[in-house]
Amino acid sequence: MKIIGMGLAVALAAVALDASAAAEARRPDLEGNWTNATMTPQTRPAQYGPRLVMTPEEVAKVEQAAQAQVERGNQRTDPNAPTIQDGTVGGYNRGFLDPGMQVMRVRGEPRTSLITTPDGQIPAPHAASKLTAQQMRAFSGSPYYLDQYGAAALFGEDQQTAQRFDNPEEMSLADRCLTSFGRNGPPPMFPNGFYNNNYSIVQGTDAVVIVVEMVHDARVIRLGSRQHQPPHLRPWFGDSVGWYEGDTLVVETTNFPRSQAFFGAWEDLKVTERFRRVAKDRLAYAFTVEAPSVWDKPWGGEYEFAALDGQVYEYACHEGNYAMPGILGGSREADRAQAAAPAKAGAAP
Repeated sequence: MKIIGMGLAVALAAVALDASAAAEARRPDLEGNWTNATMTPQTRPAQYGPRLVMTPEEVAKVEQAAQAQVERGNQRTDPNAPTIQDGTVGGYNRGFLDPGMQVMRVRGEPRTSLITTPDGQIPAPHAASKLTAQQMRAFSGSPYYLDQYGAAALFGEDQQTAQRFDNPEEMSLADRCLTSFGRNGPPPMFPNGFYNNNYSIVQGTDAVVIVVEMVHDARVIRLGSRQHQPPHLRPWFGDSVGWYEGDTLVVETTNFPRSQAFFGAWEDLKVTERFRRVAKDRLAYAFTVEAPSVWDKPWGGEYEFAALDGQVYEYACHEGNYAMPGILGGSREADRAQAAAPAKAGAAP
């Protein structure tokens, strides 16, 4: 009986190995290095109206203008030129940026926006929501987008007001080099409009890991269970569980921290992503956003990752880099200038 039992155990183990190998063979291959850099913005510029697809003439105009901007931006900066308020001098020469040189194509269609709502905009919060449209913009996930000529611009005039900080904890996670600026890491994942929009995807038996270049982050997607962590546990990027549906990896993420709210939604935010290899060098990505406390119904978007010709290296930004003391130093200088202003106003001529 023991011999028979041992034989049965060996046979069952062999069957299990065969089943595991078969499941491994059926698993879609999503591994590789990818980029989502693109000139197409998250939300649709007004001139396109309800159109999701650009005309060939519009594509040519935008992509040619981007190339011209690269050529202008790589010229030597004149230190006596007008300031950034005039749109002439910014923080980086164009050669140090890599926002993408092409319009995003999805199934071959050049898109006007990554978000696919009818007007290409983020839906307004419903009447019972505690958020206003202005507050939603403040939680946008990135203050930046690319205009139709590939130039970086800011969401809303209110974003252009200089902000002061009393300490590092008041600053954003991106300013502190703790996570990416924009929405490179937390789902839904978006290009940031500046640079380093690169990813490495590694598939294992129990997890899929997405390594995000900016800022050397790793999203760990647990496989084998659809059970999320308790609601009080809210790790950065939320809690992601995944499963395969045919040739597609489906990822459901909840438990977002407030610091990574998406247009104001976080506490009941759920993002469902779908990754599917559609060509040797293309990876389709679609997402659905749900948050009953903010929006009446789900909404979403889509784009395609392109294969990255090269490796993803460490982005060595760290908390305490020279930008942080610079920002805090500027805030203290503004404090001193403000404190001195009343005394100057009351001084004798």
